[in-house]
Amino acid sequence: MTEIWHGEQLDLDAYLAKIGFTGEPEPTVEALAALHAAHVGGIGFENVDMLLKRPYRLGVEDLQDKLVRRSRGATCSEHTTLFAAALDRIGFGVTGLSGRILMGSTKIRPATHGLLRVETAETADTGRVWACDVGFGGGPLAPIELADGAEASPGVWRYRLARGRTELGGERWTLSSVRDGAWIDVHAFTLDPRYPADYQLTSHFIATHPKSPFAGRLFAQRMLPESLLILDDTRLTVNTPEGVREERAIEPRELPATLADSFGVALDADEAAGLVAFLEAKREQDSAA
Repeated sequence: MTEIWHGEQLDLDAYLAKIGFTGEPEPTVEALAALHAAHVGGIGFENVDMLLKRPYRLGVEDLQDKLVRRSRGATCSEHTTLFAAALDRIGFGVTGLSGRILMGSTKIRPATHGLLRVETAETADTGRVWACDVGFGGGPLAPIELADGAEASPGVWRYRLARGRTELGGERWTLSSVRDGAWIDVHAFTLDPRYPADYQLTSHFIATHPKSPFAGRLFAQRMLPESLLILDDTRLTVNTPEGVREERAIEPRELPATLADSFGVALDADEAAGLVAFLEAKREQDSAA
């Protein structure tokens, strides 16, 4: 365990029970794949605390209280930091990374996305290391080997990595996925190490900056083997790997139940009331505009 990720502070048994991991927690490639899939499926992406103006705290105890004990969802930095603590506790080698969201765009955006470079017990013999991206919401269900052209295709969701160069000549890795039958670039990252303090700064920026895509709207995602669920304010979208998309509107008062039933996110009474009030006020403002 390291002084960076503080895996010793994590209640590992409670975390593994929360995500539904039933295997042997050991630093192997097989266990890493199972842990990655279980975390992505077991803890949804959501930003309710941003809308309620609550601070984001990335200490291990804060994260396990919110995500493990209270069954809330997480933003990218929360996901990444908790998963890093769990891997650290189990004995994996963990390095934090950050990337720039693309989603098909060529604009240069701030490096606000967190992910991990992970070494397993086999790394010393094989040289193979892995990119773990559990915090994207609509990201891969499995680790991807950090190698040019490597793919992760659990089921029919397809992702691949490509090695390239930054504008200044440094090394850059781009994660792409198949969306609506075509490959698009999802995000690009470098291998420069990042730390919990960097993710704390990122959380503050995303939660408070006026140009943040998340600060003024409810957003939740959950990636499952057969579907990607997206809740954008009051619109729920269900996407399939084959490109089928179904949408329906959700009334603000129904959203706490939708978050619980579809995203595994449990809001207490105050959180639910605050979220409904936020979205009803936003609807009134949009109607008056």
